[in-house]
Amino acid sequence: MSTRTWEGLTIPTAGTFDLDAAHTRIGFTAKHMMVSKVRGNFAEFAGSVTISEDPLASSAQLAIKTDSINTGVADRDAHLRSDDFLSAETFPEITFRSTRVSNHSGGEFTVVGDLTIRDVTKEVELNVEYGGAGTTPWGTELWGFAINTEFDREDFGLTWNQALEAGGFLVGKKIKIEIEGEANRRA
Repeated sequence: MSTRTWEGLTIPTAGTFDLDAAHTRIGFTAKHMMVSKVRGNFAEFAGSVTISEDPLASSAQLAIKTDSINTGVADRDAHLRSDDFLSAETFPEITFRSTRVSNHSGGEFTVVGDLTIRDVTKEVELNVEYGGAGTTPWGTELWGFAINTEFDREDFGLTWNQALEAGGFLVGKKIKIEIEGEANRRA
């Protein structure tokens, strides 16, 4: 394993790491009917992180296939793929590209970047927790992470909603994103 010590953390040496789709989950949560939460995930995505000699100059990119959305309810998933929400046929990917690391403390980092949903790009902050580095039994170098963020879906043009008779709306504005996983050193 090619690691080094940086500010008390054991981190990988510089290089590019690809997300391991088998060990990474991209999940989301949205309020439903003002009283409960709907959880889902995206099954298809690709991304990488390039760790620099100066870890704070590292970069990340992610592309998520919008038609891979899954909440466990086929009719709801079809609605989320429609023009009311993700418009998956017209906009097949949600993308993220980091622009900088704005803060860090121990193994926790704030990564700022551009999130594009449909044709709208906005700057978002990701809270990234470094999970450590290791080597698989097959010799692949990897490191783990947990990421979370929250944004207003209406900022990205996802404005469809339905007023409820008792007040409020069917779908909440805030979307919480949770990503947990591993990245493997590119060969």
